[in-house]
Amino acid sequence: MMRRYFIITLSIAAICVFKASNVNAQNVDINLLKSINPQNPNSGIMRGFTNSAYPIGAAVPLAQLVAGYISKDKKLQYKGWETVGSLAVTVVLGEGLKYAINRQRPYTTYPDAVHPYDASETGKSFPSGHTAIAFATATSLALEYKKWYVVVPAYLWAAGVGYSRLYQGEHYPSDVLAGAVVGAGSAWLSHWLTKKVFKH
Repeated sequence: MMRRYFIITLSIAAICVFKASNVNAQNVDINLLKSINPQNPNSGIMRGFTNSAYPIGAAVPLAQLVAGYISKDKKLQYKGWETVGSLAVTVVLGEGLKYAINRQRPYTTYPDAVHPYDASETGKSFPSGHTAIAFATATSLALEYKKWYVVVPAYLWAAGVGYSRLYQGEHYPSDVLAGAVVGAGSAWLSHWLTKKVFKH
């Protein structure tokens, strides 16, 4: 079952890469982005979502590990290391794709059409790192706890992070979609690998 999810995740990521390089998809990408990105994307709510991605991504496994080691709770320690693994895989895959695809930010390619909140971001556009981290965190929590009151807020937050990157003009929709796939896929992979490593 886990192998099937991993293959599906890789297939979706490959499709995203193909789509990102396709001219017609690029037109759809920029048109959808323009419909979301306002002329003045200075929203406190959107800034809050964007700025929360990395701190929450770091805080979740840290809290799990600290609480797990203080209480000597092996299950919680296991969950903490699983989340760390998902984030590590996300960063490696995300940065690898950024380097391989080398896609410019939308406000660089379309300076008259896209209005960025922060035009000083110099990283490549594909995939969205903030979105990848958010979905890796949300998927890890969903796999580890399987309670609706954990899963629903986690994914709503991750979706908010992804939407904020579009609202702020920092990424194309395909960047955000690919970031979500990379993050969720990394969490699934870490979940599977952690089970193999800690099965005893």
